[in-house]
Amino acid sequence: MVMSAAGDAPITRRRVAILISGRGSNMTALIAGARAPGYPAEIALVLASRADAGGLALAEAAGIPVATVASSAFKGDRAGFEQAMQAVLDAHAIELVALAGFMRILTPGFVAAWQGRMLNIHPSLLPAFPGLDTHARAIAGGAKLHGCTVHLVSPGVDEGPILAQVAVPVLAGDTEASLAARVLEQEHRIYPAALAWVAAGRRTPPEAEGALANPLPRDDWLPKSR
Repeated sequence: MVMSAAGDAPITRRRVAILISGRGSNMTALIAGARAPGYPAEIALVLASRADAGGLALAEAAGIPVATVASSAFKGDRAGFEQAMQAVLDAHAIELVALAGFMRILTPGFVAAWQGRMLNIHPSLLPAFPGLDTHARAIAGGAKLHGCTVHLVSPGVDEGPILAQVAVPVLAGDTEASLAARVLEQEHRIYPAALAWVAAGRRTPPEAEGALANPLPRDDWLPKSR
């Protein structure tokens, strides 16, 4: 336990595992966010589905325990892959899971075991543009607003209950790369905020106070815009 920011009551920190498959950009933001005084969660594990995931070295450098369950070793055996992951999560006494660029579709059984305790961040304003290539599709579709969404994971891909969204404008002349960069900056802002919200046991979203950020525009864990 840690003391609250006011120093008047202890806070139980929920143990979080971050699941990655690649560079770990949002993983890095979550690790940094969890260092804030009074943050209600600790990053207790980074678990990768690939041994060459770049985020593993970053997590180790940050002093976070890491593990790998290589999906390539379980070709055609999704149940075996998930059982191996669950064994690692159990060994680290994990309470919440945050997907951060985890490029595997999870089975309904695994999702059900973590119902209400597994989060994902998606680079679009869901329900618009689920799946891959969201930035290119937003530009091709003439979208005026794009953004990112943190949601609870459900059996349907990118269909779980929405926790937080932030929108950015699609500018004239935007490329997939330029739009992705602006969205990624907002991903790094809202994911630590949404994780803190869930870890603190909040179930009713705060009232939205702005057109472009909902429902966490003034959350304690949402960094101020520069």
